Amino acid sequence: MHFLTSKLLPLLFASVVTAQTTTSCNPTEKTCAADTALSSSTYTHDFATDGFDDANWNITAGNVTTTSSGALFTIKESGDAPTIRSKWYIFFGRVSFIMRSSPGTGIVSSAILLSDDLDELDWEFLGGEADVAQTNYFGKGESSTTNREVDVAASDSQTTSHNYTIVWNKDSTEWLVDGVVLRTLTADEAVSGGNSYPQTPMDVRIGIWAGGDSSNAEGTIEWAGGETDYGQGPFEMVLEKVEVVNDNPGSGYTYGDTSGDADSIEVDEEGATTSATSEPSGTKTNTASGSAGGSTGTATATQSGFCAEHMFCNSTKRIAGATVVFTL
Repeated sequence: MHFLTSKLLPLLFASVVTAQTTTSCNPTEKTCAADTALSSSTYTHDFATDGFDDANWNITAGNVTTTSSGALFTIKESGDAPTIRSKWYIFFGRVSFIMRSSPGTGIVSSAILLSDDLDELDWEFLGGEADVAQTNYFGKGESSTTNREVDVAASDSQTTSHNYTIVWNKDSTEWLVDGVVLRTLTADEAVSGGNSYPQTPMDVRIGIWAGGDSSNAEGTIEWAGGETDYGQGPFEMVLEKVEVVNDNPGSGYTYGDTSGDADSIEVDEEGATTSATSEPSGTKTNTASGSAGGSTGTATATQSGFCAEHMFCNSTKRIAGATVVFTL
């Protein structure tokens, strides 16, 4: 059952449609190195009790602080966009994010899966909509189709922790809130309506950014809910725990050809185990650098760059099963 919303934002979508157009190596265009696989069939880390997990996550932008509440992603000023990325990929499975989204006009909290050939599965939360979560998907970086996003209910998402789960299989994907399925996408539906179904190994990325930053395109600001007033901050997203099930554990995933099809993926099963362990690292602040999270140095993420890296700037909203296309 999809959540109904009466707000149809006057989005300037013609200037907003932004897909991830770059990747370090796109396997649909050339031969790329194998992706590092999550070697275990399961992985769980509690940021609230065990601190940051340097062995499994890189901080790719900004600062992330871990406290007894969890990992804190904070925006204090223009340009802040703290983000973490898993050091491994999974190939079908289940990912759960136990988290609280951030309040704030124009602030976007996100938890996504993303592949080298630009397949993507998203949870997104706008700071001006405390009771709504956006679900979305992209295949092979294609963003011209208009019926991918569906809004679902997420009551008091900024003050109450919820379990936001993506169950990703070869034939379908489900988005769940606190164990309740609120959206199901079949592969057939994606191919006919969204050009392609996400089906290649994906890593996990979690972050917060200001879509309402005044430097962004007008359409991006409208989509994010309006211009961000940093004087109302700081704005904070809290990640308590991540739980992962990897259906195809191993040491690596290799694209057998340039099709981007699931059947072309070769799984190196050497080193596969049943569960992963993480070493507690206590309460601390980790800072992004050019390499692994937790090292010294800083990295600055621009709002437009963060928007482009993930396909957050959408061109339509699908509400209650209907496709709503906004035009200028």
